[in-house]
Amino acid sequence: MDPAVQQYATLIVTVGAVCFAVAAALWAWRLTQGARAGHRRWKTRTSMLEARLDRAEGVFNAHPGVILTWSEEDVDAEADWGEPRLFGSPSAMTALLNFAGATAGPSPAASILDGIADYEARDASGDHVTLRKRLRQLRETGRAFSMTISGPEGRFLDADGRPAGAQAVLWLTDSTVRSLDESDAAGKREESLRTLGDDPLVFLETLDKSPLPAWRMSAAGKLLWANAAYLAAVEEPSLDSAVKNDVMLHPDLADLARAAVEAGEPVEETRRAVIAGDRCVLGLCLYPVSGGVSGVAVDVSGEMNAKEALSRHVRAHDETLDHMAEAVAIFGKSRRMVFHNRAFSEMFSLDEAWLDDGPTHGEILDRLREARRLPEQADFAEWKAGELKYYEDFPEEAPEEIWPLPDGRTLRVVRQQHPLGGVILLFDNVTQEVVLSAQYKTALTVRKATLDNLMEGVAVFGSAGELRLHNAAFDRMWDIKDGQLDDSAAFEDVAEICRPLFHKNAVWEEIKGRVTDPSPESRVGSVGEMERADGSTLTWMSQPLPDGATVLAFADITAIKREEKILRQHNEALQEADRQKTDFVRHVSYQLKTPLTTISGYAEMLKSNISGELNERQQEFLGAIETASQQLDKLIKDILDIAAIDAGALELDLGDVHLEETLQSALETAEGRALEGHVKLALDARGDLGAIRADETRVKQILFNLINNAIRHTPEGGEVTLGCEREDGAARIWVEDTGAGLEPEKQAKVFDRFNSGRGGGAGLGLALVREFAAMHGGWVEFESEQGKGACVTVWLPENARAQAAPPELALSENAAE
Repeated sequence: MDPAVQQYATLIVTVGAVCFAVAAALWAWRLTQGARAGHRRWKTRTSMLEARLDRAEGVFNAHPGVILTWSEEDVDAEADWGEPRLFGSPSAMTALLNFAGATAGPSPAASILDGIADYEARDASGDHVTLRKRLRQLRETGRAFSMTISGPEGRFLDADGRPAGAQAVLWLTDSTVRSLDESDAAGKREESLRTLGDDPLVFLETLDKSPLPAWRMSAAGKLLWANAAYLAAVEEPSLDSAVKNDVMLHPDLADLARAAVEAGEPVEETRRAVIAGDRCVLGLCLYPVSGGVSGVAVDVSGEMNAKEALSRHVRAHDETLDHMAEAVAIFGKSRRMVFHNRAFSEMFSLDEAWLDDGPTHGEILDRLREARRLPEQADFAEWKAGELKYYEDFPEEAPEEIWPLPDGRTLRVVRQQHPLGGVILLFDNVTQEVVLSAQYKTALTVRKATLDNLMEGVAVFGSAGELRLHNAAFDRMWDIKDGQLDDSAAFEDVAEICRPLFHKNAVWEEIKGRVTDPSPESRVGSVGEMERADGSTLTWMSQPLPDGATVLAFADITAIKREEKILRQHNEALQEADRQKTDFVRHVSYQLKTPLTTISGYAEMLKSNISGELNERQQEFLGAIETASQQLDKLIKDILDIAAIDAGALELDLGDVHLEETLQSALETAEGRALEGHVKLALDARGDLGAIRADETRVKQILFNLINNAIRHTPEGGEVTLGCEREDGAARIWVEDTGAGLEPEKQAKVFDRFNSGRGGGAGLGLALVREFAAMHGGWVEFESEQGKGACVTVWLPENARAQAAPPELALSENAAE
């Protein structure tokens, strides 16, 4: 805006304030006069004011440009500018019409605005705008603006828009005629001031339409005048009633007015009040004028709420920082501390009261150096200057630093530039991290050394198939030369190097799938074998790792395979020899049974005296023949049973076996043998034995073999006891003798085949006992103490099953499953 015009506007506002005070005083005086005299004076005053208004209008017309004003009733949301009031000299209007390339028409103001609204223009910020846009913003939101409009033929027009209470004012001045003589301008301004001093009504009207409450009070604090906004705020219907009742916008207005008069200068205060039924905070400004005090009120609720919200935000921010484990120190532009959290004072053991006094950054560094809580520096002054240099020249990216302190701690230091100036420092105690990092590096070194000393070849691949690490055994196993493979090679590159020794792509593709396929089906461990071109055999194993990587391990099992082949061949030879042995035993047994039958038959014929009566000596010989035949017959039967068991041809014939009857039968069968050896037989049946499901023939064989074995090893006058009881779902049968017992070193082989460790016999009786018990799902136990006899115990389940197995074998099979 033209400086002359700005001074002119300032003078108008000043004169307006003076006129406002004079008018308010005159108006208060008129209210005290009689209606009749007041009416005459009002008419006279009106005439005078009309004359002065004409003079004021002349002053406006003397302005080198034009002035357009809009009041509330002129605002039309649908129109760009409606019908504004136009002030200015005819010559100025003609010049602007020419500038706009328009004619006067019925509305010169609209013609001027239509012509210049879309000309190229720049505002104070240099942005390209249009008068149309800025004028609409002024009328709708009260946003002021200043711009220069470029016209035809190199002419320029200054446009300044300002709100004036409830009005909007646009000043248009032709910038190409700024050579106006300053003395002439000064003279015109003086004339304007004199004219406006005699005509205050325009300013009263402006104040009355202001959206801000305004009022006039006497020096004693009595209300003399108030605008419409004031009356609406105190909910008074008219000015007369407000003045008569001395209605105050706030109870403290009178005291504030007296304070302004006494001080002789404006008084500004904030007070909470109720305006139009709403609670708010008012900013009150009262200033002394001639004869009293004038005031204006502004609703500052939003500002106060914003301040409170900001205060709460700052407190919350400080509390958050105070609860951080990292130490935080904030220094302002003056290099003094403006904030620190608890962690900072604790980390450096600094006094809280001293920190609250706001020491400078340099003072804190000096104190920390004295306490040896800073890194040792060869030149502390130079280092300190470098720290303080951040206030003058802060780099775009300040590097993090690691501070090793003399007390063994390690701090990470981060610097940030404060948005309002100054520096923010963050300290993090990373001592534990440094220790863990060192331990981790040590662990990596140990792991690599461990892997390099393994016999197995190990390689670890990432989830994308890249090689992460491999050991020396892997290189040797696949004949990889130094430098041929790095730790980031792709799986395909590794496989290509290995293909000369093993060229089957299907295996490499399978291994690659285990490495790179993220699906759960592929992320499982797997094993395989590969026979390589050099004749060696490797096993490979893949195992997924928790981080998505996969470890591959290769082991050379060539020697193991060779030994396995030899053992397999040896085992096949043993199996063949065992088969031939079994066939031989079976064949010999059958061949022996034929002459044995002949011997037994002729012995029976001789015993029946078919060839004549035998003498006593002959009968003794015949008895020996019969005994030997019976023993040989039992031996052959035992051998055949063993052969049948080995061949898997012997099956159990299961049925109900009444234990007590079976025990009695076994004792009766053995009575003859016991009498010959002068051995006593006894039965120890405990409780109700009942029946079990078993093969009765095999159970009797078990009992017969146990009793005969006990009788054979019991001296004359000794005793053999056959006992039985039910226990834990099984029948426990035992045979106990009073013989000499068995040495401990021989007890482990007592159930072996062809073992005659207890003396005499072929050693098949107890072996058959163990085999028959195992076929029922039972087992045997042997107890003996030298000089105190022996006891053989057989456990038979209550319900035996065909193809049954002993408990320990069944347990191992379940575990294998």
